[in-house]
Amino acid sequence: MADPTIRLAGNIKAVDAFPGVVRRTLASGDRLTMVRIDIQVGHVVPKHVHPHEQAGTVIAGRIRIEIDGQQSICDEGDVYLIPGDLEHEVTALEPTTLIEVFSPVREDFVPDL
Repeated sequence: MADPTIRLAGNIKAVDAFPGVVRRTLASGDRLTMVRIDIQVGHVVPKHVHPHEQAGTVIAGRIRIEIDGQQSICDEGDVYLIPGDLEHEVTALEPTTLIEVFSPVREDFVPDL
């Protein structure tokens, strides 16, 4: 079982994931990982696939999200769910902050903690 954890915002490492895209791994337990993604306007999280189920919400800004060839616009407060193994891409239409949860754990993000 994962230990209870409190992480202060000033101690969370920022990682340049792609040009104009910064990822912060907020928490990771036994079955999930939570991240914050900040995307500058016009920048893209390029098309990719991973086995993890991914749920997210737009905290601030506006995105165009493409999931398995279907495009949608998401505004502040909107939520999305991406089943594992579906190709997806995100483009920031405004400066954007996303909070995302992945299950199972994103082992590739754990070293950021």
